[in-house]
Amino acid sequence: MGREVEQIALQRNHLIVEHIDNDQEWDKFFVSGKQADVVIDFSMPEVALKNFERCFDANLPLVTGTTGWYDKKEQVFKMAIEKDASFFYAPNFSLGVNIFFYINKKLAEVMNGVEGYQVSMRETHHIHKLDIPSGTAIKLAEDIVEKIDKITGWSSGKEKEKKIPIVSVRKGEVTGIHEVLWRSEYDDILLKHEAKSRKGFALGAVLAAEFLTGKKGIYTMDDLLNFKK
Repeated sequence: MGREVEQIALQRNHLIVEHIDNDQEWDKFFVSGKQADVVIDFSMPEVALKNFERCFDANLPLVTGTTGWYDKKEQVFKMAIEKDASFFYAPNFSLGVNIFFYINKKLAEVMNGVEGYQVSMRETHHIHKLDIPSGTAIKLAEDIVEKIDKITGWSSGKEKEKKIPIVSVRKGEVTGIHEVLWRSEYDDILLKHEAKSRKGFALGAVLAAEFLTGKKGIYTMDDLLNFKK
C-alpha cells in the first residue's frame, strides 16, 4: 500500500519527504527536522496507537487505513481531542467501497421490520491479510446492526441467534471481495463489491490527505464524500 500511495501522490504533484517502517526511522525523521503536511499510515494494529500518538504529539495531521485497533476507538478519540489533532481514519479508502457502505445502510433501513429475510456476509482477501474479519466487513456488519432492531451484533463464521454471521476466506492474492446477502424462502438480495487492485484504496487515502489539510478534528470518508449532509 505504501508504494501505491506514493505513486498516486506523485501523480497528483505531491512530495514524499520520508518513508517510515520502524521506530528508528521515526526517531530519525523527528531529529532531522523534516517538515510534512500530513502522514499517511498503513501499518499494523500492534503499532498503530503508538504511531497515532507520535503524530498527535508532533501536531502532524494523520490519515490511517490501519484496522484492528477499533476496540480502542474511545481511547484514540479522547487522545485526538485532548491534543487538538487532525485525524482521518477509514477501514477502507476505496471510493467504491464507501458508496457500498452507504447503499448497505440504506438497504438495512428498508429491511428493518421486513419479515422473512436473514442477512449474512462473506469477505475474501489475500493470504497475507491478518485481521479476520476485515475492518471493512466489520463496518458493514455494524452499520446493519445499527439499523435492524432484531439484530444485536455479528459473529465470525458461525450462525448465532440475532447475530450476523461473517465468513472470512483467505486465498491467493485476492485484493478484496465483500458480499452482503439477504436471503428469504423466495429470493435473494446480494450486494457485492470486488476491488480490482489496490490503486483505488491508495487514491482514496491521498484524497483524504488533501481533504485534511488545514482542518482539526476527527474525520471519515463520510465527510470526504458529503454523506453526512
